[in-house]
Amino acid sequence: MYSEAAAMEFLGDVPVLQRLPSSSIRKIAQHVIVKQYNAGEYVFKERKSGDGIYFICEGEVEVSREFHADNQDCQVLQWRKFDHFTQSESVVQEDVIALTKLTCLMLPHEYSSLMHPKSIWNADMNLETIASVEHILSLDPLDVNTFRGITLKGAPKSGKVYGGQFMGQALAAASKTVHFLKFLHSFHAHFLLAGDVNIPIIYEVDRLNDIPNLATRRVNAVQKERVVFFLIASFHRVEEGLDHQEPSMPSMPDPEMLLTKHGLEEGVKLPRHHPRNEVSTSTSVPWPTEIRPMDTEKYSRHTSRPPSVRYWIRAKGRLPDDQALHRCAGAYFSDMLFIQISLNPHRKEGIFPTSISLDHSMWFHRDIKADDWLLYVIDSPTAFNARGFSRGQMFNRKGEVGVLRALKTPPISVPSKL
Repeated sequence: MYSEAAAMEFLGDVPVLQRLPSSSIRKIAQHVIVKQYNAGEYVFKERKSGDGIYFICEGEVEVSREFHADNQDCQVLQWRKFDHFTQSESVVQEDVIALTKLTCLMLPHEYSSLMHPKSIWNADMNLETIASVEHILSLDPLDVNTFRGITLKGAPKSGKVYGGQFMGQALAAASKTVHFLKFLHSFHAHFLLAGDVNIPIIYEVDRLNDIPNLATRRVNAVQKERVVFFLIASFHRVEEGLDHQEPSMPSMPDPEMLLTKHGLEEGVKLPRHHPRNEVSTSTSVPWPTEIRPMDTEKYSRHTSRPPSVRYWIRAKGRLPDDQALHRCAGAYFSDMLFIQISLNPHRKEGIFPTSISLDHSMWFHRDIKADDWLLYVIDSPTAFNARGFSRGQMFNRKGEVGVLRALKTPPISVPSKL
């Protein structure tokens, strides 16, 4: 017999279920029924309808189908562990027979709606209350390894896809191909071409490696049949281990003591007249984050300043209790105000340095809550040979570091004078 915990453990490895919200998988584990068959025994026979969706735990089945279309040959399939099947309405006759001793978990049809949530993060998504970050990081599954994302009106962009969107959406796609108890612990991203905000982005996931406690995924972001961005992501199941933390959180006023400064948000290309309080729609979102900077002094783009910044950041609204989503949101945040830190010491009147992102890496060491305040501490220790290097740390309010380091090497163009 399968306990609920054992069922949940197994179902987390079923590819077709991995794209569901983790809450849906947990509910499915509560309702599945164990079905066992001997070799040669029918699961379905002739026109007798099946009573649910079957997930193969052990053994193999053979499926023979006779279609409605005239002169259509009978189709014969074989399915194994982690495959799923149910009675098809598109065929006249479908027989499913156990080729070996067979064990399945069957989800009764009355619970089949659990297989069709409204989003990959939240089965009960409501556009009027959903947090903008969750909406931005929601994807349409095209199959078990392919997802489609879009750039919503109002989301950060500057004539091209915001780098954090590429990272957050690609990680969302990767997260939806691993066991829901394995969490992102690192990724290494590369920006190849500017993303077009006016067309969908197709995220293709390659399942590079799966072992009991670890998984590795590569994700290509494709537009116009070209790879414009890719990353390698690693996932790890929670384990007991050694624990220490060397970095300490710098002294910083609580976010409630600091005023919201829209200038920082405009620094990541928020239009000045952007509506900040609109309700999310299927194609639009309001600005997704709150930012509380330590330094409230206003700088112009021509003013030299230190290559460092500290600010509190959090998602607007509340996010579902899904650590995978919170880590994707943390990656989404990490690109805000990040690239220009390398440029700060080189700003002066008449010189307009420009930059584009080359790569970006992050390591997640503890759980984070992206809808609670995170202190983001960024500095740029060096710039040389038309490249700048920035690094960052994210602390929660207890001073625990969740993201030890994020880094990017943007090429800095030779300054030009008017």
